[in-house]
Amino acid sequence: MNNIAGGKGFVADWIAPFGTIFINLLKLIAVPLILASLIKGISDLKDISKIKSMGLRTIGIYIGTTLVAIIIGLSIVNTIKPGKGMDQTTIEKIKLKYENDAGVTDKLAKATAQKEAGPLQALVDIFPSNIFKSFTEASMLQIIFFALFVGICLLLIGEKKAKPLVDFFDSLNEVVMKMVDLIMLFAPYAVFALLANVIIAFDDTEILIKLLWYSLCVIGGLVLMIGFYLLLIGVYVKKSPLWFLQQISPAQLLAFSTSSSAATLPVTMERVEEHLGVDKEVSGFVLPVGATVNMDGTSLYQGIAAVFIMQVIWPEGLVFSNQLIIIITALMASIGSAAVPSAGLVMLVIVLESIGFPAELLPIGIALIFAVDRPLDMCRTVVNVTGDATVSMMVAKSLNKLHDPQPKEWDDNYDEVK
Repeated sequence: MNNIAGGKGFVADWIAPFGTIFINLLKLIAVPLILASLIKGISDLKDISKIKSMGLRTIGIYIGTTLVAIIIGLSIVNTIKPGKGMDQTTIEKIKLKYENDAGVTDKLAKATAQKEAGPLQALVDIFPSNIFKSFTEASMLQIIFFALFVGICLLLIGEKKAKPLVDFFDSLNEVVMKMVDLIMLFAPYAVFALLANVIIAFDDTEILIKLLWYSLCVIGGLVLMIGFYLLLIGVYVKKSPLWFLQQISPAQLLAFSTSSSAATLPVTMERVEEHLGVDKEVSGFVLPVGATVNMDGTSLYQGIAAVFIMQVIWPEGLVFSNQLIIIITALMASIGSAAVPSAGLVMLVIVLESIGFPAELLPIGIALIFAVDRPLDMCRTVVNVTGDATVSMMVAKSLNKLHDPQPKEWDDNYDEVK
């Protein structure tokens, strides 16, 4: 279609909308699914002390895997040095093409706004003043806080008084999970539409080839990270890594095509609960939190991208102390990173500013990698989702909440109502 007159327009007008419809449907059910599954999961614990235990394990493992991801990224980029010796003509061409691009300026503006917020603004943002506004804006951390708050209060009022509301959220959770089954029937066609729309956007193959080594470094690091997850599944969870990949693959494919952990969340929860055998009370807590605070793929990318940009246009900044700062800042940035496409690019600006990267070079630095950001974003979202599923299995294993998978199909009860 890139080589046919009107081909791009045809894809944009007649194919891409089906992908948009699919993403909208997933976003439609994401908020009620998080609310229902988290409230039901917390109320099922019966013991408030278990919330503390599960929460500490979840956050601790997420921080550990994120640190591993950043260290893998920095090790690869410092060994291969993809930015060393890049042709000056290519740098100038990329600069002219992307420096003033709307996408680049938008990411810089968002990073500036986030940086100018107070040091505790991220904490303040967790507590909603209007939960219905949070639902409308899909503010994940605020919804998670509200769901946790409601779940804990249900425990405190006693089982008898809590039962009607617990039953309501249990029923709502079942309905939304059935919606996931129905929406996934459309997945093959939607993924086709989404990928077709992404591919027609790659209009400068020369620049893509020039950035090949950088891209291979990111992809190589992401592959190693998935290998690390499979090691955890095999050694700690004691499940077959190949079986794990087979069960989680629909969520991975969806993550690849949407570049959004949040949009993929309903499918991730369905695969983890029904196909990996994680109890709802664990998956309902670990996965929504993970979609917001666990960005292993994004953190790995930030380490590689920051050092790559320095290798190309600011080699004097390549000192050990700066790389330590990158590790700390990338870890913190991953917690505050939104679960939406290209959020990592906004976080990258903050990481670069933390090491004193010259402000006048920032637009050039972001422009350098902007051309290949979307395909790499697709790949790192796969790692983010795989990491969420891995941690949910580890937490479930540690709490003895892992059972035999019980997959459900969209037509399980069809005979009763047809």
